[in-house]
Amino acid sequence: MKMTKKKVAIVGCGLVGSATAFSLETQGICDEIMMIDINEERALGEMLDLHDSIEYLGRNVRVKTGTYAECGDMDIIVVTAGAPPRKGQTRLDTLEASAGICRSIVKPIMESGFDGIFLIISNPVDIIAHYVYKLSGLPKNQVIGTGTAIDSARLKNFIGQLVNVDPRSVHAYSMGEHGDSQMVPWSTVTIAGKPFFDVIADNKGMVGDVDLDELVKKTAGEGWEILNRKGTTCYGIATACAGIIKAILNDENRIIPVSTLLEGEYGESDVFAGVPVVLNRSGASDVLEIHMTPGELTRFKESTKLIREYTDKIMEAL
Repeated sequence: MKMTKKKVAIVGCGLVGSATAFSLETQGICDEIMMIDINEERALGEMLDLHDSIEYLGRNVRVKTGTYAECGDMDIIVVTAGAPPRKGQTRLDTLEASAGICRSIVKPIMESGFDGIFLIISNPVDIIAHYVYKLSGLPKNQVIGTGTAIDSARLKNFIGQLVNVDPRSVHAYSMGEHGDSQMVPWSTVTIAGKPFFDVIADNKGMVGDVDLDELVKKTAGEGWEILNRKGTTCYGIATACAGIIKAILNDENRIIPVSTLLEGEYGESDVFAGVPVVLNRSGASDVLEIHMTPGELTRFKESTKLIREYTDKIMEAL
């Protein structure tokens, strides 16, 4: 009888990597977590701390440290290592440094015989995911960026607060770049199946006038609100990452807005962008093409144009 374990490796044991490991462990999403960091003592410290949690959890998830050479039998490798933006920078400003770090990571991982799924958190995530796709040579469904998964969660929180409902009853996507150019197809947003525009029209006394552009701006800027106060974001993105991993390992066919390679969808090709994607054991198995208004599609294309400009720059180094 053959029994297989669900294994996840996390490259980068900073706050995001360790929070991701903790989220995976506390939810019992996988059987084994391997922590990898250039600072081996940091990886060991995180492993020991996580190991101490097992007694009071519902499942004994094995946590260990490891190396790139041990990644051959991993199902998913989460890449969190990257260059954090300094004050005044955007995520795009960290591209060159993050790409250099990825170059040092991907080659030895692929040499280990790895044939699983790369899940990229490192920013600028859409471009770095595309870069890892090119470096690894893996099929497009096996390289995924967290994309606008966290932005969509933030958007739903803001809409939920606006109309006083649980954000999990809100169905909305932020799409395009995980950055300032992201957009929201408002014509597709619903609350428990009711179009958002109808909710606004029927509840003027409660919601008043809604500035949709300001809501998008607030969504895109939420990460900076957190970073400026505590130095980084970690819990939100770590939980979003865990949700993506759960959908993949459990073969859920769950739709989550992640960054994937577009090949004709939305009229775009050869660019990674945040779009609703069906996630299952094969990774990003299918892109859900939602119908946008002409104006919304224009905004989406403006976002992908920006992603493509920066992607082209970094690809020149390959």
